[in-house]
This record gives sequence, structure tokens and C-alpha cells, in this order.
Amino acid sequence: MKGIVIKSTGSWYSVRLSDGTIVDARIKGKFRLKGIKSTNPIAVGDNVLLKEEEDGTALIFDIEKRKNYIVRKSINLSKRSHILAANVDQAILIVTLSQPKTYTAFIDRFLVSAEAYHIPTIIVFNKIDIYTKEELEELSFLKYCYENIGYKCLEVSALKETNLDSLKEVMKDKTSVISGHSGVGKTTLLNTVEPSLDLKTSEISEMHLQGKHTTTFAEMFELNFGGYLIDTPGIKAFGLIDFKKEELSHYFLEMRNILNNCHFNNCVHINEPKCAIKDALEENEISAFRYNNYVSIYNDDEDENYRGLGY
Repeated sequence: MKGIVIKSTGSWYSVRLSDGTIVDARIKGKFRLKGIKSTNPIAVGDNVLLKEEEDGTALIFDIEKRKNYIVRKSINLSKRSHILAANVDQAILIVTLSQPKTYTAFIDRFLVSAEAYHIPTIIVFNKIDIYTKEELEELSFLKYCYENIGYKCLEVSALKETNLDSLKEVMKDKTSVISGHSGVGKTTLLNTVEPSLDLKTSEISEMHLQGKHTTTFAEMFELNFGGYLIDTPGIKAFGLIDFKKEELSHYFLEMRNILNNCHFNNCVHINEPKCAIKDALEENEISAFRYNNYVSIYNDDEDENYRGLGY
């Protein structure tokens, strides 16, 4: 039997078979993927092969080659990765500038990981109905910066149902993995875009202005207007793993285009002379916050990014 994993709960998996039937399955023995040290060897979106045991239990015994996948550093095991989703057409990152604030350190880490695994990302600024004048100016600035690089940006309000048609349009007929900080209104937004989902929501913590986790496990849902979404648990931080520092600049789109103009082939764009990246920074062709986030990631400055300090 063949099927696609639509939900992962750690030890059991919900698999949709080719005829539409959904079965609960488990992994055969110690299932490990070659070259991937992951806390979850099988992820939502994986195409798997199953067989039925004598007791009627479905057993996953193999996984088909992935088109792509997106990972982040495991919260509990620093040298292990956690796969958010596999075989996706795009990632949709939900961002808020208030209640809670999503810092660019988080955004850029997510974008770097998505670029590394060849997954295009759309940035969705949610809760635009509650922003102050200063926050709206910040939104305008960030949107300009990211769109200038090449990222599509949307401004929406789940509460006021503002610009949701534009979000539906980019999701239509595609498999999208949805991610963001806890509390950015991801679940409310998805329920508004697709009311049949009826996902569980919860309030923002008054004390910390952060969201409470409502999505415990990743899960795939079919969209009535065409396509699929993979909802993922809210993330407090996005740790990168297994990155070669010398390749990092390739995942910053504005840097990738001018790398060959550096004087030294092994330039890392921090202290070297005749650096095209630093020249572009001086000419305001590269945003200062993007460059600072690059340096932070290059120096493996995780504490700064996990606390969300800086811009």
C-alpha cells in the first residue's frame, strides 16, 4: 500500500491511502533515514509504503524520496533536527509586529532554512488591524525590504477578514506549510480562510504577550478551494542545524546575486577588504538588519536569536 502522512503524533502516524482511506500506522523497528539525524524520521507530507500486519495494524516500512523538506534544530537535542514538513510547494510564514512581536532574527533564520531546502516562502503580516502608526511604518519598511529582495509579502487581518482572498490565491492548488511564532494568530487565520477546519484556538498570555500552543502536532488538511495546508506547532525560536558557514551567504538572496564580485573567493563578508557585500551595505543596497542577522547566524549567536533581541 502507498499513502501520504497527514498527521504525526510521535509514535503513530495518520496516513491517507491512494483511495482516500485514512489509517493509523506505526514505524517498523528503528526507522532511520540515511544522512538525516532527526527526532522524527517520518514527517507530515512524506510518501510512505505500508503493509498490514496479522493483527490488522498498518506498518510503515519504507519512505519514498523526498522532493524537499524543511527542518529546524530540535529544542531538546541540539545536534538533532526536527522536520517540520516534507514535499511542500511553499512555506507561509505568519508574522506579527505586535502581540507578540516577530523579530527579523526569527524571520531571517526561517528564510535561510527554507532557501537551503529550495522552498519558496511567502511572508504574511497578520493583525494589521491593531497596529499603531509606528508599527504600520515598520510594516511598510519591512515589506519594502523583503519584497525588494524577492519575497512576496501579504498584509492581512484574520479578525477583520482583510485581504484573505489574496492569501487564498497563493495557497490555491499548492501544498503549503504554515509556520510562525506562538500567538501570531495562525490558527484563527487558517480557520477564517477555511472554516471547515475548526481548529482549536486560545488566547494570548496577558503576562508575556505570547501565544499558548494550540497546535501540538503537525497535520495536513485539504482545502475546499484546492490544495493542502500543513499546520505546524507554534515556534518560539528557529534554530539552524548542519549549515556550512561558507555557504550561508548563498541563502541570503540579495547577497547571492553579487557574491562573485568579492575580491577573495573565500570571502565571508565580515572582515575582508574589497568585499562586494560590505560595499553594497555601505550603499544601502543591502538592509543593515539583514546583514546583522547574517553575521549573527554566521557567528552561531543563538542566544541573541532565541531571546529575540535586536530588530
